[in-house]
Amino acid sequence: MKKIFAIVAYALCVWSMPHSAAGQEKKVAVTPPALFVEIALQDSLLFAAFNRQDMETFRAFFSKDLEWYQDNGGLIPYDTVFRNFKNNFAKENKLTRMLIRNTFEVHPIKDYGAIEAGTHQFRHKENGKEEIGNFKFLMIWKRQPGGKWQITRVVSYDH
Repeated sequence: MKKIFAIVAYALCVWSMPHSAAGQEKKVAVTPPALFVEIALQDSLLFAAFNRQDMETFRAFFSKDLEWYQDNGGLIPYDTVFRNFKNNFAKENKLTRMLIRNTFEVHPIKDYGAIEAGTHQFRHKENGKEEIGNFKFLMIWKRQPGGKWQITRVVSYDH
């Protein structure tokens, strides 16, 4: 029995070695804490405007060359994105968003900005019942001249 255990342990060690070595050679862009805090703030401000249904403030977070990809909607152009938000804001059933904190990730993009990824939860009432959905997202933030941040790409999926 000890011999079988030793063979299995040895096989597991050998099998894992290339993965460990590859992991050591991989170049990783470390997220500076200040960038993490900055994107977390931008996310908070963006969705505070969303939850207030403040279209003017909300829209200002997005660049005019926005590309919005959604798993069940395809590539959605800028004008359609904001027409859809305007229609949602006009509905009686107020839609709100909350970031699921332990899913929040920020990664730098050299000479451009940052990637934000995570899961968020949307809630609204429909037919007297609260509807709740958790969805994954990825947003590309660009630091504009003067330090302003804008979203240039959104990938919304797992609907």
